[in-house]
Amino acid sequence: MNTKRTAFYYLLAALLTVGFYFVLTGLIRAGVIGKYHADMLIPVGFYIMLAVSLNLTCGFLGQLPLGHAGFMAVGAYTSALATRYLPFEGALGFWIALLLGALMAAAFGVVVGLPALRLSGDYLAIITLGFGEIIKGILLNLNFTGGARGFKGIPKQTDLTTVYICLVLTLFFIRTLINSRFGRAIISIRENEIAAESCGIHTTFYKTMTFSIAAFFAGLAGGLYAHYIGVLYPTTFGFDTSIEILVMVVLGGMGSITGSVISAATLRLLPEMLRAFLDYRMVIYSLLLIVVMIFRPTGLMGRYEFRLSKIFAPKGDKSHV
Repeated sequence: MNTKRTAFYYLLAALLTVGFYFVLTGLIRAGVIGKYHADMLIPVGFYIMLAVSLNLTCGFLGQLPLGHAGFMAVGAYTSALATRYLPFEGALGFWIALLLGALMAAAFGVVVGLPALRLSGDYLAIITLGFGEIIKGILLNLNFTGGARGFKGIPKQTDLTTVYICLVLTLFFIRTLINSRFGRAIISIRENEIAAESCGIHTTFYKTMTFSIAAFFAGLAGGLYAHYIGVLYPTTFGFDTSIEILVMVVLGGMGSITGSVISAATLRLLPEMLRAFLDYRMVIYSLLLIVVMIFRPTGLMGRYEFRLSKIFAPKGDKSHV
């Protein structure tokens, strides 16, 4: 791989990312994008983070966890508690709270992943589903988190800029991870775990670390959610939320970060776009999902990834970003 050309692609990607942010915020300030639609972009951002992080486990590692909303809940409540009780205020306190929420979710990822990832298939799905329900049950009965009454009074500090920064960091980290030696190891586990282990790959370590990294970004998204909504209810993080995130991954394509971004954005915006149809919008929404899965069973993007090198590279260049 040409190092200079690779550096050029990374620089170009950075410039396009910054440029897109200024164009987007400029359109909002000019009133071209209204406040209502601008506010809709914030949940789109952290749902993309959730879908991409789950795709790391489902698409690239080849496992099927059903408790991703549990890690989101851990991050959300830890972040909210940190904001309330730690002696930090303002932007510094907010970022520290987000980091603590993500780290706590990652720690739970290790705790759950070590025993759970020794299994696979239906057994792993059942264990992770149970974990998500246990987290919800615990939160319902804890007084200092508000229990069923909800955790209220969380400062609403999440804005479009914060979500955009976290989203870009998430996409960059996971994309870089997949293109690294670590990423090749987990893909080899997905393809044939026995063969990977026979080649010296410590499958338990890689599976647990991948599970923990996915939990970290789910916790980060949970922290953003907590400081966007301002109130947390344990029932928000139930089985339905985990399935909603999984649908985003499957619809976009298992093993495609690009697909997860497109499907998460589409599935979050589609109900609002169909609001004019009132009672029929959820029927139309469901039918569209069924049609897509019939004609594109591998998802919208399959395992395709968008790369700048495919657009700007000279013929025959295999460099990618």
